[in-house]
Amino acid sequence: MKKGYVYIVTNKSRSTNYIGVTNDLDRRMFEHKSGKGSVFTAKYKLHYLMYYEVFHSFQQAIDREKQLKGWKKEWKWNLIKEENPRLTDLAKDWFEEDFNTT
Repeated sequence: MKKGYVYIVTNKSRSTNYIGVTNDLDRRMFEHKSGKGSVFTAKYKLHYLMYYEVFHSFQQAIDREKQLKGWKKEWKWNLIKEENPRLTDLAKDWFEEDFNTT
């Protein structure tokens, strides 16, 4: 079974969120930070990883993504703040040589 990740990225002002699913979170975050993640994330500069979950199967990750996308914005922020109360970029140090998104 292929592992899956659900993640939430945002912009510098924390005003827009994107929920995605991937089988390789490192690669996907590199794509987002380089502006190649998706048209939406590139347009709104959603480069900051706020939250992620790991699943044993990719299908579980897809199911969770669908569930989270149905949530109200406030519920999503409450989920993020439970794990990341300072709203820091969890991937900030993953690609230090390549990006400076402070």
